Amino acid sequence: MIKFAVSNYFTFREGGKMNKKGYTLIELLIVIGIIGILAAIAIPGYIGQQRRATRTEAYTNLENLRLLEEQFFAENGRYSASKGTCAANNPNNVTLIRTGVDPLARFLPGNSLSFSYCIENDLTLNGVAQSNCFRASAFGNTDTRVDLDVFRIDCNNNRNF
Repeated sequence: MIKFAVSNYFTFREGGKMNKKGYTLIELLIVIGIIGILAAIAIPGYIGQQRRATRTEAYTNLENLRLLEEQFFAENGRYSASKGTCAANNPNNVTLIRTGVDPLARFLPGNSLSFSYCIENDLTLNGVAQSNCFRASAFGNTDTRVDLDVFRIDCNNNRNF
């Protein structure tokens, strides 16, 4: 029996019959197509899940700010002063909230925040003037998955999230 190898993929035997040891181009293209379809389905879901998880940061921190403001009100008969610049990309607002006039020292939102926080006095959730009230806001920082998101909570526990 005469046998010789032309390549790693094909082996010829006597009689001209060929044994295939590999994949055809069509098979490889089909597999690549299936992987592409699965990626097209999975990646948007993954990004949406990350966005929902990042928004949870704002929800939790705004609720904490509301509770700290209520505690401040119980101790002082008024809400704390307005704090911070109400816009995105203001990471120093956390320091102002914790140490400025009428500090809320127990506001500990953590590091690498995706939101900037601020507190405004005498406003409700919708921006209507109301004495002895506050509105806490979270603004999504640029270059994050929550860019342009704005969430708020007020003294009456009204919220837009």
